Amino acid sequence: MTPDIRVLLADDHPLMRESFRALLDASPGFTTVGEAGTGAEAVRLARELRPDVVLMDVRMPEMDGIEATRQICADPRTGSVRVLILTTFDLDEYVYGALRAGASGFLVKDATATELLNGVRLVAAGEALLAPRATRRLVDAFHGRGRPASGTPRGLDAITDREREVLSLIAAGLSNTEIAEHLHLGVGTVKTHIGRLLHKLAARDRAQLVITAYESGLVTARGAGEAGPW
Repeated sequence: MTPDIRVLLADDHPLMRESFRALLDASPGFTTVGEAGTGAEAVRLARELRPDVVLMDVRMPEMDGIEATRQICADPRTGSVRVLILTTFDLDEYVYGALRAGASGFLVKDATATELLNGVRLVAAGEALLAPRATRRLVDAFHGRGRPASGTPRGLDAITDREREVLSLIAAGLSNTEIAEHLHLGVGTVKTHIGRLLHKLAARDRAQLVITAYESGLVTARGAGEAGPW
């Protein structure tokens, strides 16, 4: 029997936490293991409870969701914990910052119950929950605002031409199967390339690969739009 996905809720609004808890606990395959009202509490409970997924609001007192995400994702004690950002607006600099900090994806708070449950399930499985069009808009809107150019990300020079192709198609939103068809490769070969990209670029998951692809200039909003189905 597959164990339940263990979820930690982090939101400074008690009513929002109660709503999410009611939904998760009433759904087979999910268990709410804790609630946090601040970012600092989310970090502490993530270390203590080791949930599979943290549903993380970005605007919280004491410590915002971006810093909480950064601390959770950078800490070896919580290295297996995935963070799913909850936001009011998808075009949001806080969301962009959280993805850069290590979040595995984001959902808007008016998502349906089915969308939220599927999102938690996907992130818990180690996948990224990213709407490619929204991600392109985020990077286009917020990349470089008030920040110096970061240059070529560490490891990008070491990837092969084929890995660059795969990375570009990941950023365009293609699935492994679609990438395989596009490049005339087997799905297993695509997965091998993705594994090597994750290692070379020190990325946690697909979400980090997408951010790297855009921020490095390897993929542009126009180029991604032409390459993918969105």
